[in-house]
Amino acid sequence: MRPTARSACRDRGSATIEFVAIGVLLLTPLIYLVLALSRVQAASFAADSSARAAARAFVTAADDNDGRRRAAIAVRLGLLDQGFTNPDDGELTFECETPGACLTPGSQVRVLVQVRVVLPGVPHFLDRAFSTGVTVRAGQVAAVDEFRAQGGDP
Repeated sequence: MRPTARSACRDRGSATIEFVAIGVLLLTPLIYLVLALSRVQAASFAADSSARAAARAFVTAADDNDGRRRAAIAVRLGLLDQGFTNPDDGELTFECETPGACLTPGSQVRVLVQVRVVLPGVPHFLDRAFSTGVTVRAGQVAAVDEFRAQGGDP
């Protein structure tokens, strides 16, 4: 049976609409996946570079308190560099071979940085209720110089 001219006019343009609708349905999850993965990758870069910078800043400091302050600043700058503007996004911890005297010559200091990534588009109330974020961790071990002066400038 041959289609009439009237039915051909009604079908004209429907392929375009179907293509756009299917394209949007397929591209939306793909775009979200790219956004989410790029945010997690940025957190990975931030954690790794921040841990490295914090370990170096700590072991070159004059004392433990100055080292912790310098390491915290290094982590904050590393997080800001990758777009993490909330101060609660990152967490910094230290592990020393000799507790209380981390900067003992010849000892090692382990710096751990954790960055929490909230997935894009997730409302804050939902994230607080179900913890929909991803945590990225990085660590760095740095050795304190054996020939460092005790209690003086490095």
